[in-house]
Amino acid sequence: MHELTRADARRVAVRAQLLDARRPEDLMAVVRHLGVVQAEPTNAVAPSADLVLWSRLGPAYDPAQLRDAVAEQRLVELWGFYRPVEDVALFRAEMAAWPGSGTLRDWEVGRAAWVEANDACRRDVLERLHADGPLPTRALPDTCEVSWRSSGWNDARNLRMLLGLMVSRGEVALVGRAGRDLLWDLAERVYPDEPWPDEQEAHRLRHERRLRSLGIARPSLPEPPDEPYDVGAAGEPAVVEGVRGQWRVDPTLLDGAFAGRTALLSPLDRLVKDRKRLAELFEFDYQLEMYKPAAKRRWGYYALPVLHDDRLVGKLDATADRAEGELRVDAVHEDAPFDDATRAAVRTEVLDLAAWLGLAAVLPRPWR
Repeated sequence: MHELTRADARRVAVRAQLLDARRPEDLMAVVRHLGVVQAEPTNAVAPSADLVLWSRLGPAYDPAQLRDAVAEQRLVELWGFYRPVEDVALFRAEMAAWPGSGTLRDWEVGRAAWVEANDACRRDVLERLHADGPLPTRALPDTCEVSWRSSGWNDARNLRMLLGLMVSRGEVALVGRAGRDLLWDLAERVYPDEPWPDEQEAHRLRHERRLRSLGIARPSLPEPPDEPYDVGAAGEPAVVEGVRGQWRVDPTLLDGAFAGRTALLSPLDRLVKDRKRLAELFEFDYQLEMYKPAAKRRWGYYALPVLHDDRLVGKLDATADRAEGELRVDAVHEDAPFDDATRAAVRTEVLDLAAWLGLAAVLPRPWR
């Protein structure tokens, strides 16, 4: 049982996320290590995936590198995340067993019944992609006979929901974007034609890779709507001083001196995305506020968390105004007053971000 202080745990997490002083140099190596990079296109500063990669690779990162990796199918977009194409093998057993193995939950039964009711449309999509793929969503037939019912924004979005379930079945794959539209093709043309592990082994491997990326995590957690944060029995057990419960830690990250740096993070960065771990280990209060009314925001529409060494120290409220050629910084929210060294490091990072975006930095008066 490893006994860690919060500082120990934070440093493990920062090192695991490639945010310490040792910058990586290769995009594919970064994504393979992180496992997933969220493909969220909001462009208030830059798309989240580009911010995540810039935070690691620095000014040498060109967003065209990510587009090229997707176009060349070295990376694939699966369930809202870019992943190395070889990692798809860790989901193929579940795809083959769709809608699930063992006793099915009510929602799994319901989805299977809905797909069966729209089997003719599913076959139409497959035939069209076989003949002409890859194709954008708008070029695919929507011949669904039973409408998708939801209390949310997916109500009656039949083709969109059917394509998502066909991804889960391992039949189609998302291969890129044409503007705002998604490009689809047959999964057999995208995914490697290689043997894949069974479900139990795939879960074990995913837990190991997830812990390598997170450094320290809970062994079990409630299932989130997107990418999980639990790591099962991967790594070794640990406790963190002042935090209840047990953790699992990657022991290879416990050795060696820690050297930190300053980084501006995407609101969807994996270092900050698990809000419970964020509060427990970093004691950092943060929410993405772009879905809140402006009057209820504390830090801004798309405020970037600010990492300094092993602490998250504030939020940067910035907007890329491309029409004016400016990165406009409306506020730097300091959780505690910055000392001179921290202020200088954060200012340098803001100027680097503006230069990478090809914009002029416009800072509030105290920061100029």
